[in-house]
Amino acid sequence: MEAEFFIASILNLLINLIYTIVSLFVGVYALLWVDKRLLKSVDIEGEMKKGNLAVSIFASTILIFVALIVAFGFRS
Repeated sequence: MEAEFFIASILNLLINLIYTIVSLFVGVYALLWVDKRLLKSVDIEGEMKKGNLAVSIFASTILIFVALIVAFGFRS
C-alpha cells in the first residue's frame, strides 16, 4: 500500500512539473509575441533605465503572472 501511494505521489509530481514547464514556455513565448507585435515602439529595458515607473510596473506584473503560473503548477 505504501509503495502504491509513493508511486502515485511521484507521478502526480511529474505531471505537475510537466504542466509547469509547458505553461512557463507558453507564457514566455506569448509575452515575447505580445512585445514584438503590440509594443513595437516601446523599449521596455531602455524605459526602465530612464526611470519610467509605468513600464516598471507593467514588466513586474508580467513577471508576477508567470510566477503564479509556475506556483499553481507545483500545487498538488
